[in-house]
Amino acid sequence: MNGNLAYQKEQREELIGGKVVMMSPASSNHNRIAENIDFLFRTYLKGKRCVPLGDGYSLHLTSKDWFVPDFMIVCDRDKIKPRGVYGTPDLVLEVLSPATAKNDRFYKKDAYEASGVPEYWLVDPLHHTIEVYLLQDGNYVLDNLYIFYPPEELEEMSDEEKAALITEFKCHIFDDLVIRLDDIFGDLF
Repeated sequence: MNGNLAYQKEQREELIGGKVVMMSPASSNHNRIAENIDFLFRTYLKGKRCVPLGDGYSLHLTSKDWFVPDFMIVCDRDKIKPRGVYGTPDLVLEVLSPATAKNDRFYKKDAYEASGVPEYWLVDPLHHTIEVYLLQDGNYVLDNLYIFYPPEELEEMSDEEKAALITEFKCHIFDDLVIRLDDIFGDLF
């Protein structure tokens, strides 16, 4: 066990398949990405019915599955209770950590799919990618993989390669919200 008291206090847990699982402490870039995403949605949703919920909110899907997603949006405010969200959110986003990425990619993705979450994002801080999954006929389908290229990598690309890059995309549940990859990954440490 880590002797750092701040680290010990930071330890949080989730219930995955009925088993208590400790969450990984987040890195600076993990936190920065989650903050950037929270800011984008919070700004867009100001004054609207849907609620952006950043890290720290419990999501109770079943008696065996309650998670703490890095970010979610809930449009049915009746699902938000003092101890967390009870029911299916409209969007869930997980920022991957090396120790828990397997849970996010498999078990939790399956649980979100089974619960009917319409849109699920996996954000990878290491590779600067966002995988967007959409629920179609009860199953998640990979809609797209978005890749952010930092300036040093862009310098090595031809003009044709740069022109072919996707640098922004629209959120599916809010088709007038444009997500710029630079706004998510552009100011990491």
